[in-house]
Amino acid sequence: MDAPLPARDAPQHVIALRRDYNAWVARETLEDYALRYTPQRFRRWSPWRVANTAFGAASFLILEAVGATLLLQYGWTNAALAILATGLIIFLAGLPISVYAARHGVDMDLLTRGAGFGYIGSTLTSLIYASFTFIFFALEAAVMAYALDLALDIPPQWGYLICALAVIPLVTHGISAISRLQLWTQPLWLALLVLPFAWVGWRHPGAFDGVTTQVGSQSGTAAFDLHAFGAALTVGVALITQMGEQADYLRFMPRQTARNRLGWWAAVLAGGPGWIVLGVLKMLGGALLAWLAVSHAVPPERAVDPNQMYLAAYEYVFPRYGWAVAATALFVVVSQLKINVTNAYAGSLAWSNFFSRLTHSHPGRVVWVVFNTLIAFMLMSMNVFEALGHVLGLYANVAIAWIMTVVADLVINKPLGLSPPGIEFKRAHLHDVNPVGVGAMALASVLSVAAHLGLMGTLAQAWSAAIAMVTALTAAPLIAWATKGRYYLARPAEEIRAAAAGGTRRCVICERDYEGPDMAHCPAYRGPICSLCCTLDARCGDLCKPGASLAAQWSAALRRVLPRRSWPYLDAGLGHYLLLMAVITPLLAALFGLLHHQQWRHLRQLPWIDAAAREAMQSGLLKAFFVLLLVAGTVAWWLVLARQSREVAREESRRQTQALMHEIDSHRRTDLALQEARQQAERARAAAEAANQAKSRYITTISHELRTPLNSILGYAQLMAADASMPAQRRHAVQVIRRGGEHLIQLIDGTLDIARIEAGRFSLTPAPLRLAELLRELSDLVEPQAAAKGLRFRFETQGTLPEWVRADGQRVRQILINLLGNAIKFTTTGEVTLRARHGREMATLEVSDTGPGMVAEELTRIFEPFARGVGATAGAPGAGLGLTIAKMLTELMGGEMSVESEAGRGSTFRVRLFLPELHGEWPVSTISTVSTATTGAAAPTERTDRPARAEPIDVPPPERLAGLREALQLGYYRGVLRQLDEIEAADPAWRGFCEAQRPMALQFQFEAMLRGLARGGDPA
Repeated sequence: MDAPLPARDAPQHVIALRRDYNAWVARETLEDYALRYTPQRFRRWSPWRVANTAFGAASFLILEAVGATLLLQYGWTNAALAILATGLIIFLAGLPISVYAARHGVDMDLLTRGAGFGYIGSTLTSLIYASFTFIFFALEAAVMAYALDLALDIPPQWGYLICALAVIPLVTHGISAISRLQLWTQPLWLALLVLPFAWVGWRHPGAFDGVTTQVGSQSGTAAFDLHAFGAALTVGVALITQMGEQADYLRFMPRQTARNRLGWWAAVLAGGPGWIVLGVLKMLGGALLAWLAVSHAVPPERAVDPNQMYLAAYEYVFPRYGWAVAATALFVVVSQLKINVTNAYAGSLAWSNFFSRLTHSHPGRVVWVVFNTLIAFMLMSMNVFEALGHVLGLYANVAIAWIMTVVADLVINKPLGLSPPGIEFKRAHLHDVNPVGVGAMALASVLSVAAHLGLMGTLAQAWSAAIAMVTALTAAPLIAWATKGRYYLARPAEEIRAAAAGGTRRCVICERDYEGPDMAHCPAYRGPICSLCCTLDARCGDLCKPGASLAAQWSAALRRVLPRRSWPYLDAGLGHYLLLMAVITPLLAALFGLLHHQQWRHLRQLPWIDAAAREAMQSGLLKAFFVLLLVAGTVAWWLVLARQSREVAREESRRQTQALMHEIDSHRRTDLALQEARQQAERARAAAEAANQAKSRYITTISHELRTPLNSILGYAQLMAADASMPAQRRHAVQVIRRGGEHLIQLIDGTLDIARIEAGRFSLTPAPLRLAELLRELSDLVEPQAAAKGLRFRFETQGTLPEWVRADGQRVRQILINLLGNAIKFTTTGEVTLRARHGREMATLEVSDTGPGMVAEELTRIFEPFARGVGATAGAPGAGLGLTIAKMLTELMGGEMSVESEAGRGSTFRVRLFLPELHGEWPVSTISTVSTATTGAAAPTERTDRPARAEPIDVPPPERLAGLREALQLGYYRGVLRQLDEIEAADPAWRGFCEAQRPMALQFQFEAMLRGLARGGDPA
């Protein structure tokens, strides 16, 4: 499938909602591509099958009726010459129409669009064409009803109904059923058509003698007369509209190739203009049969009835009258079925095109088959055949102007380059109104209708059809030359060719695949759209052709003729109102003119009607006209206001939609940016985790490598310091070695703790904790250290502290020891205060000192590793990791740590931790091991159902415990915990031993642990 063309910039785009057509539209055997190009894949019939289907339309008996009418009204010479001239004109005009329809796969309406009328301009021709189809349907069905009455004594009203209903099932399935009907009935119809003429010519060759001397009732002579010839030609050329029905069939002609070239051209000639060849013979035959009927004493007004014509001929063929009636009825019924399926089919296409453009809705061609048939049935039931004859005489001039305008574009404008090659029919590519076709047809129609009504004299009245033809053939090229052909295509030709190129494409609306010539690019939906969806869409606002819509063209035309100061009123609705009135007023005038004409034709035959009565009738019709015009003007203004309201609502909806689409686009871009940022963050996190893991592995490895020699150095330094005989100078050196080693041990342990926290391997073990007792123990622990430096230590509680809380006592103790140790370490004079309060499950612990304090710049980096305040004592011990570890532990426990400090006035570190109060009585064995209380009081905690450890404990060999003994002798709990971790990592069997030793290490019971090791590892 071809890729869609790039969307052009547009002020808005419309959300595509999938359009699902009903079964009548979706099934192409019913729809027959009523509103669109006929794709190559659907043209599966042979050229001769299509030609035979189209040629079957020549069966209509109105041809014989026209020939008979011309003979009786204008005489043989004028009738014969007019029939021959009619055949020549229709053949020459029908040839280009047939070729273009077969070559481009378009029906008469689509052909009219692309031949100079525009998208909306051809709506009027669709209405004219549809009107012709149901008028001819009514006339042909009436002939068939009279045949049923003649043969079966069926009343005409019932005959009308039978004739109408019999056609519907044959037409609903389109050309598939019609082609079979034409194929099956063609031999019978031809035999019944030729039989009476051949029999009379063979057995009664003198039956037609004297036809050449027939005097016309209107011409008054049998010789040639210019007026009579012109009038007869006008009647005959009116049959040119039949070419539209031929084109509707020829669009199914398969593609021309080198292999089928001759057959293709022969089929196009036979199925297209070729029908008029037989039509000329039938009109001449009708003249002969009318003479035959008149010679058998049939009144002239009845001799033009095809039933009477063929009955008179078949009476020569069959010896019995009943057989002649049966043969006549059979022939008439077959003939009228063959033509009326064509009339109904063409009418359904015309109505589909007409209403789809006005209402943007298409219920299906089948609906319009029924609609067209019902109109014809109503006309037959009203028995208005005489009025239809007069309407056809007026309508014929407009139809001739339409067909000849199309012919002028095909045979003059396109070869001269005044119009683009090919047939472009899609709404997205056409101006709504092309002045070439619309202007030429309007001019030709006005002149020919004026001539037909006698406004230009009797000669012009007789030659009104010729005036229509000549005017259309000359006006179309002149208007195309004056406008330089710029109203044919609304978009660049290159873009149109690109949209039609390639294979099939999928429509963004109905989501079906169509061939390139049936597709256009829609900027509103930003994708390819089929011609049917484009026709029916009412939301796009013609974004693809902003200057080519009917409203824009009409507004531009008014601006060219009206002064500039009136332009604002045009935009306020006046322009639309003038357009409606420009359409309504001529239609009302034409309607009342027709009524006046018809009424006067009847009234003037009455003897008591005089000039005064005519003036009274004219005055009454004129008053009615102005009253209706006033009502129509009011309704038109109401329509304008309603349209403006819809436009305002549509504009508001467009703005809201545009704002929503912008917001959606912004959210989409934000989402993409967030996804990209998230991916970058994931990659950075993965990289950071990898770096942390690498760092942790490195720190663990290097700490293990450094710890063993450092422990040995510290152990020997302690032993050497215990030697009383060592000189003071060496003792001092040993103390320096010991302090340096301890500093390195602290640095390694702190770094290892940070690495564990960052790596997420630092777990918490919440348990019941005596908070007040823990704080008092810490106070007792640090108070001697403070006193040794000459500092005063205070422990203050605000309110009542809960007896039991849930917390990881080891981490709480570690945080406070770091804070209190730093406060004592960096304070030289004054005091250190520990404050505690508890409320709403939150504990607030503050450590204040009167030390050197910190400036604002120091506060921003005080929690960074190895950071120290400027006012810190130069010789103060420590690695600079205590605050970092304390803050990380606080955050790990879900709390927060903050600091307030002022240079020269001391600092206050504040820790907020979630320590929920516990209630109830629980076994003492579950109390946090941080507490060293031995009161035996029951402590609240969470019950654990884990069974007591009963298995024996494996004790490591003495050589593996050497490092642990040295750490215990040094009295540094971090080294003790590190040695226990190494022992557990060395052999999982020693895990029980390590788990038993850790609680004692966390309680600083180093002497008890040494005694236990001396007894063989028993922790008790």
